[in-house]
Amino acid sequence: MSLTQLSTRAQLGIDAFEVRVEVHISNGLPAFTIVGLPETAVREARDRVRSAIINSGFEFSAKRITVNLAPADLPKTGGRYDLPIALAILAASQQIDISGLQDTACFGELALSGACGKVDGLLPSLVACRQAGQAVIAPQQNAAEASLLRNLPIRLASSLAAVCDSLNGGEALPTPGTARCITPSFEGMDLHDVYGQQQARRALEIAAVGGHHMLMMGPPGTGKSMLAQRLISILPPLDENEAMSSASIRSICQQAVGPQNWLQRPFRSPHHTVSGIALVGGGRFPRPGEISLAHNGVLFLDELTEFDRRSIEVLREPLETGRIHISRATGNAEFPARFQLIAAMNPCPGGCDSIADCDCSAEQLSRYRHKLSAPLLDRIDIQIELGRLRQQQLLAERNKPAENSAAVRERVIAARQLQLERQGCLNAHLDNRELKRVCRIESTSEARLVNAIDKLGLSARSYHKLLKLARSIADLAQSPAIEDCHLTEAIACRRHDRRLHS
Repeated sequence: MSLTQLSTRAQLGIDAFEVRVEVHISNGLPAFTIVGLPETAVREARDRVRSAIINSGFEFSAKRITVNLAPADLPKTGGRYDLPIALAILAASQQIDISGLQDTACFGELALSGACGKVDGLLPSLVACRQAGQAVIAPQQNAAEASLLRNLPIRLASSLAAVCDSLNGGEALPTPGTARCITPSFEGMDLHDVYGQQQARRALEIAAVGGHHMLMMGPPGTGKSMLAQRLISILPPLDENEAMSSASIRSICQQAVGPQNWLQRPFRSPHHTVSGIALVGGGRFPRPGEISLAHNGVLFLDELTEFDRRSIEVLREPLETGRIHISRATGNAEFPARFQLIAAMNPCPGGCDSIADCDCSAEQLSRYRHKLSAPLLDRIDIQIELGRLRQQQLLAERNKPAENSAAVRERVIAARQLQLERQGCLNAHLDNRELKRVCRIESTSEARLVNAIDKLGLSARSYHKLLKLARSIADLAQSPAIEDCHLTEAIACRRHDRRLHS
């Protein structure tokens, strides 16, 4: 009888929990059993591992083999367990020496030939291994992800035979090296392409400074989509922690992760036919949705009123908390969703120039407005209306030099730096305790704010959002205190609430 074990990690949401791969070989009728809550792909590892061992030039033991994936109550999915199972079997049958893998986690899906294939969603496991001080053996095809992590000993495996050869004193496995991350380029998406709409450009800059959500309302062709698409160009690049978090989600969703998109803030623009599960995440085994893929970036919902109401109503919780919790019979998962919502809509179903000049019937307008609930709109900090530019205005604006994204981005970075030094987070993410300390205003300004809220019919939540908005405007002006002009501009950014709610 022989017993051995190796370490690997299971993916559950964005977390990666350690799994012990225990192999016991005993006398008895030949059998190969895998226990420990394996799903179908893991149970099928029996056939892959048997063929991979034989085709790699080793002997597959004709005894009773029991593989336990502990802890037993943690769901195991995917083919990442093939390589550690095969190595543990070979070690238990005394064909290789794994004494050098005591503090090493192994990952890899094996082909029948013994070749080591790519593992989807590996990046969260690599991050967890670095935090735990473990070394890693990962597939060669995951080299791009592996190269992003510094201070993590990683060896790349092209096949089961190569790993076994290195363990038996042969040629050492190669390392991925350290990637040189490419600074994001915004060519083709610059604010100087937008003619006119100075109020909207100003609102977009304020939104970028404080991480505020924004709704643009206007007739077709006024530049709503152009402005939303160019928000990324005025935001600072991701820092290492943000980049790691965003890349981990892309890795789970089987999207390419590498140095070329490492520091690029995500921009997601799902079609209005998207389902609720695709938007926020879910499924039998919970997976991230669009809001998590937009983590640390922008979620753009064009034609907001065309989305299914049940789908967009589930945005309420993540808009406030920056996380989404998904519960299923097979388990629970929590994904980060700290995105910046930018939405666009027409003033009415007919696409008129404004609500005031709309020729739609009262019934049509009522039905159109009720597609968006007041609680959802209440969570959107900035709500502005864009007017249509006449032909003469358009020609005049085309001849004027417009400020480009680089100049705006410098102001945004400077204002964000003030916030991070003062409170450690963006203004939109302030809690109520910090709000009292950071967003103090004079008594006369307080009275003006309360009067504006009463006239516009806003909620107590809107009171706090206006204070945060005014703080962002003050930071953009490099002002240590919130002045009356900052508060007045913040109120102007919410003056269309009453039209939408009425």
